[in-house]
Amino acid sequence: MCSETASRCTGMLLLALATAAIIANLLLYFPNGQVLEPAKITDLVWFFHGFLGAGLLVMVPALMLLRGDGEGCCAHRCGMLFSVLLATQGTVGAVYCVVISSLGLLSGPFCDTGSGNYTYPFRNDTLEDNYLFNQPTWATCQEPEHIVLWNVVLFSILLGIGVVEAVLCLSQVVSGLCDIFCGTCVRKGQVNITGL
Repeated sequence: MCSETASRCTGMLLLALATAAIIANLLLYFPNGQVLEPAKITDLVWFFHGFLGAGLLVMVPALMLLRGDGEGCCAHRCGMLFSVLLATQGTVGAVYCVVISSLGLLSGPFCDTGSGNYTYPFRNDTLEDNYLFNQPTWATCQEPEHIVLWNVVLFSILLGIGVVEAVLCLSQVVSGLCDIFCGTCVRKGQVNITGL
């Protein structure tokens, strides 16, 4: 965490990923660009895994990393501990996004199968017969149009973003803990004895 350039690069990447996660989560509310009644939207979208998990909870440590100038983050152990706690928060948010996105992919979308009633036609599929690996079954969902593709793409994007964010935030946690316990940071002109 004491490398200013690496921290800023990580912060910029996390900020871009968090913004993309918020946009992807927002798009899940408008299947195929349509405005639907809230009752006709897939239930897992309402868990706000892109807004809250991979979005806001990751933006806070990202902004901390961008703001860090060596003085606040690494000059003292309290500052490092604070950045470790924020990176832990980001890791938790990213993992939350990964879990909800995975469930969203496994259970499939909420759609009209032609009967006029909305249901989850793929929710009870086994892993061997999962709709993800059997694209012809996607035609089961008739309304909203292309809802299966819409959900698969957006939940997959959120899953990928969550994984990358979790790795980046976890690396910041490990780096910060190493700095705290191993004393790798240097204060103005003073070398920590444990670093000798």
